[in-house]
Amino acid sequence: MSADRRRRPHPVVAVAVCVVLALLAVLAVRHFVVQPFRVPSASMAPTLEVGDVLLADRTTAGTAARGDVVVLDGTGYFAPSSADGGRYWVKRVIAVGGDTVSCCGQDGAILLNGEPLEEPYLPQGMAPSTIEFDLRVPEGRMFVLGDNRSDSTDSRHLLGAPGGGMIPVERVVGRADRIVWPPPRGSAL
Repeated sequence: MSADRRRRPHPVVAVAVCVVLALLAVLAVRHFVVQPFRVPSASMAPTLEVGDVLLADRTTAGTAARGDVVVLDGTGYFAPSSADGGRYWVKRVIAVGGDTVSCCGQDGAILLNGEPLEEPYLPQGMAPSTIEFDLRVPEGRMFVLGDNRSDSTDSRHLLGAPGGGMIPVERVVGRADRIVWPPPRGSAL
């Protein structure tokens, strides 16, 4: 046997190394690129239904733009602690730092910076809000609402709490980009 000849790894060792590398790749993608979340409630219906699985774009963590559907960490805001369940919430960003938002204008629409907000995602016949508010969103914060306003705990319900219903943008885990399950509902958001 020649001294230059390399020893091949045992097939079991080679498979184990491949499995470990694949798991590390999956964990890296989940932590840095996309993360799946299951929708637990009807607060975003009809855009998102109970049981839908969506992918949150982790590359957008800590950012928010008006109209985005985001996954956010609601611990201390919507849920007193992560032990209460419901750590992650899916909501639509209505206003960001510097915006004024109020409910409601003469035609019943939410006003964003003094202009009626077009909300084609609301369920047919649903009022934009039954809770009145008039506020300015501080820099670094966002005002979020569920699309199904009659069945959504959102910024309106925290108006008297510390922070006044405005969630820190740094709490955004990622923008919800796509429904991936069930297959018939699979689509971009």
